Amino acid sequence: MESMRKSANNIIPSSSTTLQNPEAVSHLQESIASVLSRWTGLQMAVHNQWGGHDSFEKSRKLAADIFSWLSQSKARLYVEDVENFLHECMLLTFNTDLEDGSIEEVAEELMSIHEEYLQGNQSM
Repeated sequence: MESMRKSANNIIPSSSTTLQNPEAVSHLQESIASVLSRWTGLQMAVHNQWGGHDSFEKSRKLAADIFSWLSQSKARLYVEDVENFLHECMLLTFNTDLEDGSIEEVAEELMSIHEEYLQGNQSM
């Protein structure tokens, strides 16, 4: 049975129990970092420290949480779940309520990345 850990109000399977293609894992991490670095709403929140003096660390934790969720998910992910996660994180972690459509755009990009990851991981 997979071990579990709790992160950002979500249960995420522990990475220690899943075999993964190292190249696919690296690509997933880089892709998530790239999407988040281009997300203006998140970058403004970090730059202006809307989440407090540790906003940068919080953004890194967000990236790590997304990586854990996407890399360990065995069940089908729905874009609405990703959107809800991002919205909750921005609201609770960075005191930011984005209504510019960027959460939906970022969620769509993350879903595409997840699909690519699943395809790359199946070629082990």
